[in-house]
Amino acid sequence: MKNQILILQLVLSVCLPRALHAQYADDIFDQYTSVGQLGLTVTNFGILGNGWNKINGKILPSCQYKQHTEIQREQVEHFSFAGLWIGGVVNEERRVSTAIVDGVFDSGDKGFELFAVSDLQIRSTISSTSQDSMAQYFSPYAVSHQDFLTHFRDYGLTPGDNNNITEHTPLGIDIRLESYAWNFSFADAFVVLNYTITNRSNEMINNLYAGIWTDASVANMNYTDTYTPGGGFSWYDNLDGFDRSVDESGFTRDIAYQYDADGDDGWAESYIGITMLGSTVPKSYLQTHYNQWVWTTSNNADYPAYNMPLTDAERYEKMTSDVPLGTDTELYNPDGYPNNTNSWLFLVSAGPFGSEPTSADSADWQLPPDSTCNIVMAVVAARWYGSTEDSPERRANLYVNADWAQKAYDGEDKNRNNILDINEDLNENGIIDRYILPEPPPVPNVAIDVSDKSVAIYWQNNAESFIDPISREKDFEGYRIYGARKTATDTDIEFSLLGEFDKVEGEAGNVGYNSGFSPVRIANIYGEPDSIEIDGEYYHYRFVNDGVKNGWLNYYSVTAFDRGDPAANLLSLESSLYANRQFVYPGVKPQTGAWTDSPSVYPNPYRGQALWDGYSSREKTIWFNHLPQKAEIRIFTLAGNLVDILHHDKTYAGGDVQNIDENKYPQFSGGEHAWDMITRYDQAAASGLYLFTVENLDHESLSYGEIKEGKFLIIK
Repeated sequence: MKNQILILQLVLSVCLPRALHAQYADDIFDQYTSVGQLGLTVTNFGILGNGWNKINGKILPSCQYKQHTEIQREQVEHFSFAGLWIGGVVNEERRVSTAIVDGVFDSGDKGFELFAVSDLQIRSTISSTSQDSMAQYFSPYAVSHQDFLTHFRDYGLTPGDNNNITEHTPLGIDIRLESYAWNFSFADAFVVLNYTITNRSNEMINNLYAGIWTDASVANMNYTDTYTPGGGFSWYDNLDGFDRSVDESGFTRDIAYQYDADGDDGWAESYIGITMLGSTVPKSYLQTHYNQWVWTTSNNADYPAYNMPLTDAERYEKMTSDVPLGTDTELYNPDGYPNNTNSWLFLVSAGPFGSEPTSADSADWQLPPDSTCNIVMAVVAARWYGSTEDSPERRANLYVNADWAQKAYDGEDKNRNNILDINEDLNENGIIDRYILPEPPPVPNVAIDVSDKSVAIYWQNNAESFIDPISREKDFEGYRIYGARKTATDTDIEFSLLGEFDKVEGEAGNVGYNSGFSPVRIANIYGEPDSIEIDGEYYHYRFVNDGVKNGWLNYYSVTAFDRGDPAANLLSLESSLYANRQFVYPGVKPQTGAWTDSPSVYPNPYRGQALWDGYSSREKTIWFNHLPQKAEIRIFTLAGNLVDILHHDKTYAGGDVQNIDENKYPQFSGGEHAWDMITRYDQAAASGLYLFTVENLDHESLSYGEIKEGKFLIIK
């Protein structure tokens, strides 16, 4: 099996300070795109992904799609690491600078040839008035909902300094990376990588090529052994390919991709793709190339052309040419690529790049000293469309997502010639504006009030004044409220539509139910629109979901949608389902004033495993309710032996119970407390009858100091 220790060794070695090498910033490896469904780790030293290692005690997304879904079957990872390769010709010498190569585990060794110059800055277009976590990074200069900006280079103190890396001859280039990610439902499956390369040497670089080396392995990390549904993780059950289908603009898509050969019984039915979007060089002049080989295999008996390059000359040869297609149907698929599963990785590259052409037909380009060129690629993921054999039909979702990435990059440059042609300058500013996407209204700001068998959802009207960037009109139409109850056994359904409310105007009559907003609008005693204050913010709408069960994990989301733009052939767009999702545990409110209700436990009796429980012995929960705002709960055996002590206050959020995910920041009612049936001696509680006491420690309560008793039964 491919040495998974690589992952740990690589992350630790890359992340440790390079004491023997010139470096001007600490390595950053714990930042990932979080606004959309594609969670991609981006570093400041040219590597993508994190190898699925625990970072600060957590396994963060490496290249996960979908990262926000609660459906475990769709939480698929796609690669351990990927990295930038840059090659060029200097004085007739082929040089390639690599962020990472096969089988090299130490950051000071050959292959790790890009060095951090800056930290990683975050910017966002999400307004500071929003409750979204990205709002703190709002900048008028941001491109997307989440920009990462960083700077690295391939040399040490001077452009000719190889920084003591074995067999490394630097090109002498600075590389600035800006990555862009969005939360739009139609644009949340890709991350754009915008590289700006500057020649800091005093030598000409000819025919620059750039590519992404990808150690892909499509797998669902929820299932990590062969005895668990899904078939377990394996490096060796993947297949690669290169898609040259033509998009609606007449250009080939040129997507290098990988997929799990059998989809692991539905647990890994996903594609990872990498594609070139554009550059300083017009699209029509670019050549995109594809290669693949088996991890650390420089000689392959079955596929002799599919070999790992070992030197700069061999790497440059790979970057500037395509692997030959095969015809033997025993070894190759109909597209000409290997049909035997293995630990395949791939390299997609493009060029030539530069700042100026050196031939009349633009077949060759050069990058003089102190000049700059721009190269833009995208990492794209997609669920299979259907579950048949790999085919253009099954890659339909990959096409849709890749095409949206391309449209985002193109912006006003519809024909991809890097020239602002007639009728392309939408805002008449004289320059090509890129990264223009149609936008739904902003995500409504939401507040939640949790109570006994009821959840009230409040939201603001911040979406209603939004001006669409394409139509230049206020096209807000209405709201949708979604909810779900989540248990360990729920695997297929994520959201249910609880309500939809929209405008009744004739011009918008073809969108929604034309229900109006009166059922959810907060009004004063005269029936006029009003608001309610919650934690210093004013909210204008309220939807109440009654009849929910206490103690169950529920979540809610409010979206805003527009009426679309028929003139631009755009359907109605809706804001992200995930941007304001709130997780809650319904339950009774805390007792204030006089403590009149008696505390109790549910479920009582506890029989084996409640439906809300997880699978392990530490993922079980019972609930104490009707508690004061502050209390101490003591649990005893019938013999009077102390089993556990729980400390409760109204801000309790389940942090002492493994079955409750703190990372979801769930909201509680304040009058209930969970217990995982693990004793204070870290042992599972046995079957039997238990006694408990609750002491009121709320100094403001009329019942301060009062103690009440109860009992419950555990049957395993």
